[in-house]
Amino acid sequence: MKDKIGVLKSLFLLGIGLCTGVNSLAQEQGIVQDTIRVFEDKIVLNDTSQTYPQFKVGGVFQARYLDNFKRGVDINGMHYGDGEGTNNSFEIRRMRVSMNAKVTENLEVVALVNLADFKSDPKTKVLENAYAKYTLNRYLQFTVGQFRPLFGVEETYPVDVVKSIDYSNSYYLFGDNGWTSFQIGAAVTGSVDLGKIPMSYGISVTNGNGKNKTDNDDGKHYSSRLLFNVDPKHKINVGVSGGVGEVQRQTVYAVGAEATAFFPISDRWSIDFQLEAKQGTNHFIFFNQPVDQRIGDMKDYLMKSFYVLPNVRYELGKKRLQTIEFACRYEYLDGSAHLNSNARQTWVPMVSLEFLKNYGARLQVGVQIDNFKTSVEQTKSYNSTLAFIQFQCRLQ
Repeated sequence: MKDKIGVLKSLFLLGIGLCTGVNSLAQEQGIVQDTIRVFEDKIVLNDTSQTYPQFKVGGVFQARYLDNFKRGVDINGMHYGDGEGTNNSFEIRRMRVSMNAKVTENLEVVALVNLADFKSDPKTKVLENAYAKYTLNRYLQFTVGQFRPLFGVEETYPVDVVKSIDYSNSYYLFGDNGWTSFQIGAAVTGSVDLGKIPMSYGISVTNGNGKNKTDNDDGKHYSSRLLFNVDPKHKINVGVSGGVGEVQRQTVYAVGAEATAFFPISDRWSIDFQLEAKQGTNHFIFFNQPVDQRIGDMKDYLMKSFYVLPNVRYELGKKRLQTIEFACRYEYLDGSAHLNSNARQTWVPMVSLEFLKNYGARLQVGVQIDNFKTSVEQTKSYNSTLAFIQFQCRLQ
């Protein structure tokens, strides 16, 4: 674990070295000057035309109708057999309100709440983003608070621009294990150019136990991500993520690989791809089992996942209908690949109508088909076919 943490520290020092060592010189009236410093002094630090603080309010509204075609399975995927269950329902999925406050040109404070989470116990919900970020330059930024640490491509965009109905199942499982979703801690991020290849990086240390929670075991999660833009023309990005941590005095880890690409077919047609694979220790399931029911050691509880998401987009450019998209995500997820394996395969075919640009107003229609290796009665590990219709509005 110490060697892995040492690698993360080396990446951190590399980012600092690059941001402080990359300088360009310019000739002005016979004097050689540091153009980066001139830019920061005149534009960033002493721009008298800007007044602070500056505020920006946004948000997203998502309402949906759900209907599980699999009788005896409710809208949350729980098998209830002949008991009581809800097969169809309207639902407010998200009512997010965000505020970004630029205190200075370099310092911003971000808050994001999801008011829809008041429908259940809000104690560790509702508050999502709550962090301050200081930008030194493009090479180096510091973040502290509650945020989404960089670990995979899904951490880089908000849920309202997801090409499917929601994030992948593995995103939420790895979130339960402290690697993705909203965590409390600190991070260093930035971007540099490796020759002609732009690279962005992220290094974070978090409590690793979810939203609005103080640490309960003194253990921390150390994670990092590197992303390489290998082909700007087709937006081909390749990334790797990795992390080590300590939970209840035991070592845990997670690794991941990702790739995205975009290919224009004609003036109106285009297709983009997103794929990701992850693997890690599932300490969440280990510690949520009674001690007398645990089999083997925590390292034997291994989660594995893979998904691919192709998305075909047709640009109409009409006043009331901008685009039509056709997507179908396939995902393979096994939360306990070595012990009592019960892999889950999920298909999510979907049609999306975009009425305003940048998903400002959007209608999504599709179905989520879940197939387990073995259906287990009275649990969520049961085959399901959930149809959905969702309407979304973004406030920007």
